[in-house]
Amino acid sequence: MAGADGLKVGVFDSGFGGLTVLRELVELLPGVDSIYLGDTARLPYGSKSRETISRYAVSSARFLEEQGADLLVIACNTATAMALEDIQVSLPIPVIGVIEPGAAGVAAAGRAGHVLVLATAATVSSGAYTRALARMGLKAYEKACPLLVPLVEEGWVSHPVTDEVIRIYLEEALAAAPETDTLLLGCTHYPLIEVAIRRVLEGMGRPMEIVDSAKATALATAKLVTERFPNAIRMGEPRRSFFATDSVDKFRRLGGNFLGQPVDEVLLVDLGG
Repeated sequence: MAGADGLKVGVFDSGFGGLTVLRELVELLPGVDSIYLGDTARLPYGSKSRETISRYAVSSARFLEEQGADLLVIACNTATAMALEDIQVSLPIPVIGVIEPGAAGVAAAGRAGHVLVLATAATVSSGAYTRALARMGLKAYEKACPLLVPLVEEGWVSHPVTDEVIRIYLEEALAAAPETDTLLLGCTHYPLIEVAIRRVLEGMGRPMEIVDSAKATALATAKLVTERFPNAIRMGEPRRSFFATDSVDKFRRLGGNFLGQPVDEVLLVDLGG
C-alpha cells in the first residue's frame, strides 16, 4: 500500500535502457514518485548464468522495495526473461516485466500475426518473446542484434553506420521471416533508434507496424496503478531518485539521452557481488 507521501514506482535495469520505460511512465503518470536503479557494476547480465542473473535481479529488486517502492517495474528484458518469477515470489509488492506487455502491445496492434522481434542475444536465446507471443496466437521470429546497444550508448542514433547495421540485421531477419508484418522492439535501448529503424524499413520498401516494448510496459504499469492505487497519486512536483552500482558520472552523462531530460544526481550503491 502506498504511503502517506504518495505512490513510489521502482524501476530496475542492469544499465541505462530502462530509463526509456521511465520516460514513458513520466508522461503517463506525471504525479507519481519514482526510484530508478541501474545495476551498472554487474552488467551485462546476458553473459551470466540464469542463477547469477536471478541473484543480481532479486537483490536489486529488494533494494528498491527497501527504498519505499510500492510497485516494481523490471525494465530489463534479460532480467524479465530469467528472473521475473523469482522476483515476484521474493517481494511483497506488485512486479511487472517488459516481455508480456510487449507481446500484448503486438496483439493490440491487430496485424496478421507474424512478428519480428529485435533484441539482444541473451533475450533471443531465452525464447521468452516467442513463448509470450505464442500464448496470444502469434508467430515470432527473434533476431539478435548485438551491435545496436553499443551504437546507441555511443550516441550514434542517427549515424550512417547505425543505419547500415540496422539494414543488415533487417535483411537477414526478413529473409528468414518474409511474412513479417509487425516489428517488436525487444530491447529498452531500441526506442532511441526507432526513427532510424523506420527509415531503413521504408528504404527497403518494407514499412510495417512497430511496437515499442518500453511504451507497452509503461501503459501496463499505468493501468495497474489506476486499478490498484487509484487514490495514491500525490499532488505537486514528483520526486525522482536515481541509483547506480558503478560509474555515476557515466550514468549522468548517458542517462539524459534515454530519459529525455537531464539526470542531475545519481547516488552510488553497493549491492555486493
